[in-house]
Amino acid sequence: MKDKVEKFITDYLTVASPTGYEGAGQKLWLDYLKPFIDDYKVDNYGSVVAIINPDAPYKVAIEAHADEISWFVNYITPEGYIYVIRNGGSDPVIAPSKRVNIHTEKGIVKAVFGWPAIHVRKEKEDLPTLKNIFLDCGCSSREEVENLGIHVGSVATFEDEPMVLNNKYWVGRGLDNRLGGFTIAEVARKIKKNKKKLPFGLYIVNSVQEEVGLQGARMVADWLKPDVALIVDVCHDTKSPMYNKQTEGEIVAGLGPALSYAPSVHNNLLKMLLQTAQDNKIPFQRLASSRATGTDTDAFAYSNGGVPSALVSIPLKYMHTTVEMGNIEDIKNTIRLLYNFLLQLEAGHDFRYFK
Repeated sequence: MKDKVEKFITDYLTVASPTGYEGAGQKLWLDYLKPFIDDYKVDNYGSVVAIINPDAPYKVAIEAHADEISWFVNYITPEGYIYVIRNGGSDPVIAPSKRVNIHTEKGIVKAVFGWPAIHVRKEKEDLPTLKNIFLDCGCSSREEVENLGIHVGSVATFEDEPMVLNNKYWVGRGLDNRLGGFTIAEVARKIKKNKKKLPFGLYIVNSVQEEVGLQGARMVADWLKPDVALIVDVCHDTKSPMYNKQTEGEIVAGLGPALSYAPSVHNNLLKMLLQTAQDNKIPFQRLASSRATGTDTDAFAYSNGGVPSALVSIPLKYMHTTVEMGNIEDIKNTIRLLYNFLLQLEAGHDFRYFK
């Protein structure tokens, strides 16, 4: 089974899953989960909900988001160069010299983000921005580009494959948030493997379109109407250079998942998570958000009259780059935390602060 798990995470971190076009990643994720679940649902925009014990009235959701940042083709010059806009929080600074895959109905078209040599650039003026980064797919005219199947609205993703660094870190693009998707899938596998019977319905949710405003989670929360929701996402490792701990907090990859304090995080649910971590000797860190968490936690918490929700984050280095780094022990400990929490949760638990 270990080989299957390794293959799944490798394939899952490799497949393109751009915002709005998550289908390939979602199908791969669901196929992996099918042996461990009783049922599933795919909604109109591609969010997938895998279900254990679907007939139980009390519903518990564990959720991650499936999409990765990418680019939209926005303008093709007469000379065959391609200008882009963001699809999600894509960073033009890292784009120059990167290889990309442009997704077309004819298949993948290879291209690169071109960039002039250092000795012909004006040092301060010629920084990468959306105004000057461009794709080159080896064509010399707009017509040649279009004949490849590329058009305004075509999506481009970086061409990068995952790797393991120093036996400690998964490295690649899209770890935000396919590490979360992997984590919740492994919780379902562990429940099945250990033949655990839950007293409630468990809904393993992989939502689309988080990177453009938590949209998939809003849709799922609206029709699923869970009684409680645990969200798994990523947060910044602030030990890395160029972070200000006074404003960003102190979070270190390898020291365990981060449990968030925020207005949308339900305090009683958070206390239960903290107690679960302490009881099972699972390392954890604490993270605070002054307003919104910026994650699907906010979408679930403020739906259906208020759903008790909490956020568990895997520390990530270099978010929204092609070399995002997630610590393997943090991933394992996030799985342990969710699994042990679910085993001690009783159906019908009332999370209200007072009655």
